[in-house]
Amino acid sequence: MKFALYLIGFILVALIVPFLIPTPGAGGDPERNLPWQIEVDGQGGSTVFGLQPGRSTLADVRAALGNDFEVAIIARPDEIGAVEAYYSQVVLGFVLARMVVTLEVAPETVVAMRERALKAQHMESTTRKITLHPDDLAQLEQARVRALAVIPTVNLDEATVIQRFGPPAERLQVTEKRVHLLYPHQGLDVVVDSDGKELLQYVAPRDFALLREPLRAGGDN
Repeated sequence: MKFALYLIGFILVALIVPFLIPTPGAGGDPERNLPWQIEVDGQGGSTVFGLQPGRSTLADVRAALGNDFEVAIIARPDEIGAVEAYYSQVVLGFVLARMVVTLEVAPETVVAMRERALKAQHMESTTRKITLHPDDLAQLEQARVRALAVIPTVNLDEATVIQRFGPPAERLQVTEKRVHLLYPHQGLDVVVDSDGKELLQYVAPRDFALLREPLRAGGDN
């Protein structure tokens, strides 16, 4: 599954120290829930931002990160689509970011939701955002989180990522300017792109194949 193919471009912010954004008055502990603070349980699970991919629900996301998100089906013409919750701005410790939460929803359920959907609108190219019926939104509160995709509002470079997360288990060069840094033990793929925005994708370590297999097949998240 490509968790974050449909994101619209983001505001560029130039700061002296990469990846660090002071957020005075934002509330919460600025030293908690930072993107590199990943706890693994030794049994294939992990906790990041107070959430456990594969176990936490949308209701848990709401409790941990707030109510300011939008839920929709995001689909390209040849796909059923994925159900995603989108935060246009979320505070992660002292880091400001955008976030996409991909939910575990069976394909047949997504199809039924599309049939009941209120409207659809185009995003990038032919990608569509499908607004869900209120009854379906209520049902999704107990849907589990499959993956988290985080887009910091400042640009990263590879050296900064390695400083924060450590050396990757695998480095996969996609293009001259785009590289995947893979951390299977943490369930993390960091995409560093010198021409675009960086992307951090989190799954439970047991589910790392969700991130790795598309790359092995020649795709690019």
